[in-house]
This record gives sequence, C-alpha cells and structure tokens, in this order.
Amino acid sequence: MEKSTLTTIPDEDFLYVQIADRLGSQIRQQVIKTGEKLPSVRALSHEQGISLSTAYKAYVQLEIKGLIEARPKSGYYVRYTPARSFDKIKPKGEQQEGESKKVSLDEMIAMVYRNFSAESMLRLSVASPALSLLPQARLNKSMMEAIRLSPNSCISYESVQGNETLKKHIARHAFSWGGNILPDDIVTTQGCMEALVFCLRAVTKPGDVVAIEGPTYFGIFNTVQSLGLKIVEIPTDATDGLDLNYLEKAIGVHKIKACLFVPTFSNPLGYCMTNERKKQLVELLAKHEVPLIEDDIYGEMYFGKTRPRTCKSYDKQGLVMLCSSVSKTLAPGYRVGWCIPGKFKREIVNLKLMHSLSSASPTQAAIGHFFETGRYDLHMRNLRKALHTQCLRYTQAIAEHFPDDVKVSRPQGGYVLWIELDKKIDAFELYKQALTYKISISPGQIFSTDSRFTNFIRISFGAPYNDEVDKGLKTLGRLISKF
Repeated sequence: MEKSTLTTIPDEDFLYVQIADRLGSQIRQQVIKTGEKLPSVRALSHEQGISLSTAYKAYVQLEIKGLIEARPKSGYYVRYTPARSFDKIKPKGEQQEGESKKVSLDEMIAMVYRNFSAESMLRLSVASPALSLLPQARLNKSMMEAIRLSPNSCISYESVQGNETLKKHIARHAFSWGGNILPDDIVTTQGCMEALVFCLRAVTKPGDVVAIEGPTYFGIFNTVQSLGLKIVEIPTDATDGLDLNYLEKAIGVHKIKACLFVPTFSNPLGYCMTNERKKQLVELLAKHEVPLIEDDIYGEMYFGKTRPRTCKSYDKQGLVMLCSSVSKTLAPGYRVGWCIPGKFKREIVNLKLMHSLSSASPTQAAIGHFFETGRYDLHMRNLRKALHTQCLRYTQAIAEHFPDDVKVSRPQGGYVLWIELDKKIDAFELYKQALTYKISISPGQIFSTDSRFTNFIRISFGAPYNDEVDKGLKTLGRLISKF
C-alpha cells in the first residue's frame, strides 16, 4: 500500500499572522504606546527576516483590527487606546446640587478666561496650538518681506475687502474643501469672531432668534446674546453632529432667522458632520430660506487623508456664509480672518466700512506672503501630524490616569477632547480644585446658555505631550477619583 502524502503549507503563509499577533499583544499591553510610529515595512521585513509582502500583510491585519493606522507619506502609527468612548452625548445634562449653582455662567467664563493666561498654569483649557508648534521665525521673515515689498511699507489702508494676495490664496485653498471661490467673493476681517459678528448683523436684527449647537463654544453664544438676539440650542452628539430633525421642527416653532454652526470639528464635541449630512443641512435651510453662518475655523486641522468639505461647497443660493481665520492654524495674535458671505457680501462690506474701514495692513500682507511662498502647506502638514499624535497620547494618558467609567470623545481633527465624568461630579468644582494645583481645564457648564453638562469637562491637546502634561493629567485623575 502506498503511503499517503500530506501537502504542507509553507510557514510563510502564516508568518504575517504570527507577527501581527505579537505586535498586537505589545500594543494592547502598552509596551508600544498610542501615537508611536512603527518600523517601516522594509525595516520590519529586515529585522524579522521576512519578505516585504509578509511584513505588509502583518500591518494590514493590525490595521483591520483598529490597532494601527497608516498615515500618508508618513508610515504606520499605533492608534489603539483602552479608553472608553461614547457614541452619543445627550443634549441635556442634569443640574448638580452644589457650589456651581451659586456662580453665574458669566462668572464661570470670566474665571476660566482670567486663569488660563497665567504662565505658570498648565493650560489644558486653551483650544489653540502651543507656540512651539508655530513657525515663528518664518512668520517674522514673511512680515519683513511683506513690508519691504509693499510700495508704502504697509502703513496705508488696505482696500475694504482686504489684501489681494491674501484673498487670492484663500480662494485657491477653497479648492481643497470643494469650493469654487474668486478673490472678490472674500472679505477679510480682524479674526474669525469679527467675521461672525458681521454675518450675524447682516441677516438679523435685535429680538430675532438664532440657532446654535448645544454644547458649543461659549464665545459664540456670548456674541449672539451681545447683539440682542435670542438663542435656540440644537441638540448634537459626538458622532453625527446636529440633530437635523430637531432643527427642522425648531425652524417652524421658533421662527429662526439664522443658524450659526461649526459642522467641521465642532468645539467642544470634536465631531465632523459627514458630507451627506452637510448637504442635507444646506438643503434643509435653503428650503426654509434660513441663512447659515458656517464657522470653519478648525477645518484645516484634520487627521484623515483629505480635508473635509464645507457646507459652503453645497451652497447653490448664496445663503451660506463661511467664516474662518489663521488664529487656530498659524498666528493667533495676527487677527487675520475672513468671510465668504455669498449673497450678503454688500451688507458685510457696508458693516466693515462702518466699524473698521479696513483690516490691519502688515499682518494681512505677512500672511499673504506666507501663503505665496508655499510655507503654509508645509506648516499645516507638520501641525496636523503633531496634533494627531498629541490627541492619541492625551487619550492614552486619560485611559491610564482617570477612573474606568470616564468616557472620551474621538475627534478626527481640531484641538479638544470632550470628557464625560460620573454624574455625581460637578465639573466646576473640579475646575476650582484643579486650579489649586495650577491646572486649568474647561468645565462643561460654560458650553451652554443654561450651565448644563455639569459632569463634562473639555481638555485641549494643543500642547505637545510631556512630563508636565502627564503629571497634570495624573493629578486630575486623582481629583476625579476623590469625588
């Protein structure tokens, strides 16, 4: 009788699974930390004595499991974190009994503003980049070059709509978010907040109702209220963003005259509405002829491969007024912003003539020159990479140092993490306790007009992760555990 023969499968076919399992085990046990860069495919092939194909398959296996991610032209990075996330944030929080009820919302906001500027403070409350991430020397060079090249050394007034070089490059960059914009469609402003004010004043009058997100950046509802406007907060969640069904009902009930939303990397939730939902939002508001003021200040801080589209890119009637600036990306102190106001351009230009006549010439010219030299694109590639890594490192540290029941948002861009704590915890009380350790955070109460979200806090990951940040988050974790 002939002996039967067994067909053996080469070990090579299983090597990638073994390599992936070993790497996955190290990632889960945090031997390899979140945000760390892995060896290249070629380096892994060399050090493990395997083929390039096997090394690539191992990384693909880990990517499918969500343990690592590939970044364009950069390589593979660990993305796994044991921190629990939450899919949806409820639009309403429960008011806690305690000291925070005795402090008004305005007082809370004033306290946060007053304390986060101290140099000795660990400023986890500031949703902006650390100075170390900004190209100070190159900006200085652009400022000097812009003044040198100007026929009047930038001491005369700019045209009302702004510096031509700057507008030209803003229009070019609009291509990345699906825009078809001409320089003459743009009006420059003193930062994004002035752009929002001009847009609000162009389409409303005191007593009108404006819809905003809930929660949202406190500067937005303070600005809306300062203009004598009433507010309706539209519920949002950390995954889908705005509740469009709620918004449609609110338009009819409250006779909403305008909407002011941050659809891309909203502050504080960090969500980015999908392109389809942005299109639905634009179509819904167009049907009711309600203008949309789109705050796109965080739109360039994306962690994915491509820049998210804006609501403005779906605008067919000129009802979307896009506002942005370089305050979160390049130069907060330069106060260079702009709006693309669609059919309301004449009203915006008239408002600018009445209130500021023109924007500052030297800073506009400097930012225009910075764009012209191609430095902006290089800077943004570096900034996005740094922010993505910092987001992962901060999230990892929160998982290690905070109680197990803490839930953390999963932003795909921007600067902030929105953190849900146990319902017994008063975020404002936590804020005050953290101040005694020279740590500044943002309590959730300041992100709604009626001080809701009492057991939420916002933490910024704008500063590079270091020993000071790690120590601060560890201290916060201890304070939270004591409640």
